[in-house]
Amino acid sequence: MKAVDYPGPFTALVRELRRLPGVGPRSAERLALWLLEDVERPSALAEALAAARDGVRSCLACGFFAVEERCIICLDEGREDLLCVVERATDILPIERSGAFRGFYHSLGGRLSPLEHVGPEDLRLAELISRLERGKFTEIILALSTDVEGEATANYLAELLAPRSVRVSRLAQGMPVGGGLEHADELTLARAMSGRHRAGGA
Repeated sequence: MKAVDYPGPFTALVRELRRLPGVGPRSAERLALWLLEDVERPSALAEALAAARDGVRSCLACGFFAVEERCIICLDEGREDLLCVVERATDILPIERSGAFRGFYHSLGGRLSPLEHVGPEDLRLAELISRLERGKFTEIILALSTDVEGEATANYLAELLAPRSVRVSRLAQGMPVGGGLEHADELTLARAMSGRHRAGGA
C-alpha cells in the first residue's frame, strides 16, 4: 500500500517554511495549515513579503532598516553628538526602545571571527571612519557582545580609534537587575566589582 502524505504543493510550502529560523517540521506543518485555512492569507503574506523586500533597505549611514537612503534615526537632527557602535542592525532597536540613549548608531554588519573567516575588511569599518571624519561626535560607545569575538572586535576598534581626538567608551558590565550572586560567573562578578560606584547620596 502506498504511503499517504500531503500533496506536493503543500509539502513544498512546508519545506520552505522550515527554512525560517526556529521553525521545525511540526511548526512548519501547522503554519502551512493555518495559511491555507483562509484563501486570503497566502496572498496577503506574499504581498507583505514582496513589499518588505522591495521597500526596506539598509540605511547608507548607519546600516539600520530604512525606506529611503537614510533611516529615521539618522534624519533626526535633535539627537546628541554620540555614536553607538553595534554589531548588527537588529541591536539598535533594543537600545533605542530603552530610552537611555539619544545619539546616533553605526552597525558593523558583524564582528571579527577568525574561525568564520570574518576579518576587518568584512565589517563596515570604512563607513565608520568616513562618518567620524564628516561628523562631530564627542564620544564613540562600543556596544558589542561580551564574548570572545565581541571583546576582540571592541579591542580592535579601540586601537583603530585611539589616534582620533574622540572619547571611546564601552557599555558598563556587571550584575543583571534581579540577579543573585550565586548565579553569576567569575567574569561577571569581576566586572561588577571593578565597575562599582558610590552608594547613597553622600
